[in-house]
Amino acid sequence: MINRFEHFTMDIFSISRSWNRLANEEMKKYGLRGAYALYLVVIRSGEGQMTAARLADLCQRDKADVSRAIAAFQKKGILEPYGESKYRASLTLTEKGKELTEQISRRASEMIELAGQGISEEMRENMYQCLDSIALRMREISES
Repeated sequence: MINRFEHFTMDIFSISRSWNRLANEEMKKYGLRGAYALYLVVIRSGEGQMTAARLADLCQRDKADVSRAIAAFQKKGILEPYGESKYRASLTLTEKGKELTEQISRRASEMIELAGQGISEEMRENMYQCLDSIALRMREISES
C-alpha cells in the first residue's frame, strides 16, 4: 500500500521529470543545459530587481551553479553583461533571452493546459493553495 508521502513524492517527481524533459528540449536548441531553464523563468519574473544572489536563493541552488549559468547566458547573448558589481548587479534579459524565456513559458503552459484538462478552476486553485502551503511548511521544517 502506498502511503501519503510515497504518493506525494512520486507525483512531484513525475511532474518534475516532465518539466525537465521540456526544458532540456528547449535549451538544447541554444547549446545550454536544461537545468538552466528555471533560472530564465525566475529572472523574468523579477526582471530589473533580480540579482545572482537572489536567483540562487529563489532557485535553492548553489552560487557556483548560478554563476556558471549566468556566464553561459552572457556568452550566448541571453543576458546583458554585468556592470562593475557582479554578484549584486541586476540581471537583465536581452531580446534573445526574452524570446527564449517566452518560448519555454509558452511550451510549459501548453503542457500544463493539456495535462489539466477536466480540472475545474476551483480544483486548480485548491491544488495550488495546497502545494504552496506544503512547500512553505516543508521549507520551514527543513530549515529549523
